[in-house]
Amino acid sequence: MTGVDEGVTEPALRRLVVVTGASSGIGLAAATALARRGDRLALVGRDPARLRAAGEQVHEAGGVKPELFRADFAVLDDVRRLAEKLRAGYEHIDVLANNAGAIVLTPVTTIDGFELSIQANHLAPFLLSNLLHDRVGRIVNTASGAHRSGALDPDDFNAPLRRYRSLRAYGTSKQANILFTAEAARRWPEVESYCFHPGVVRTRFAADSRLVAWGMRIAPLLRTPEQGADTLLWLAEIDARQLVDGAYYANRRRRRPLPKAADPQLAARLWEASSKAVGLS
Repeated sequence: MTGVDEGVTEPALRRLVVVTGASSGIGLAAATALARRGDRLALVGRDPARLRAAGEQVHEAGGVKPELFRADFAVLDDVRRLAEKLRAGYEHIDVLANNAGAIVLTPVTTIDGFELSIQANHLAPFLLSNLLHDRVGRIVNTASGAHRSGALDPDDFNAPLRRYRSLRAYGTSKQANILFTAEAARRWPEVESYCFHPGVVRTRFAADSRLVAWGMRIAPLLRTPEQGADTLLWLAEIDARQLVDGAYYANRRRRRPLPKAADPQLAARLWEASSKAVGLS
């Protein structure tokens, strides 16, 4: 089969991995590498054409055609429909890689009434994880060192809209990723939960934000998507006994996030506020 090492006629299918934000960048790099290693892939993306192209690349890399699921994380009903399709299709998901996200240059309110960064980067993956957690063995969330610039207020997810700064809004959502990961480990001991910082990566991530995209193109020491995906791949595969449940990683090492992203009381408040926001009982 195309993309399979010489002498191998069929890859040994080991696990099912769901990757969101899989149509480009870190998500596509991770999915391609996982396919080469023999995993089955379910790819989630917003743009149908790019998602189909990603599916072809992953198929060529691993020899097994991935399942494709279109979902826009700016629409929570899309997330609910995605969860229904995944539950209908799979009894067990070995790894859920919550990688989809957005940097937004100007303030945008979603159809659900939330600032776009906090919805796409936190509320949507929070909802998806909650709807699937009884079938998932391991969750890996793409966080960021940008959490240092965040100013999370669980009582007011739309606070950034009133005095909008794109990188602060993004940092707030990444702070939420780290807090969610730690709280998931406390609430779901049967599910392994980790998050990571991929570094500054040259991707399509800020394609709709011209100023941010320009800055990223000229920034020194940019990582490739493959380099950015390295810790995701490591967290998806390494024995859990070598990891700390609920922890934050970078460059395959555990890191200490800033205190505001490591506050268990804030994490619990965030969980309750997020549950209410997305309509979970």
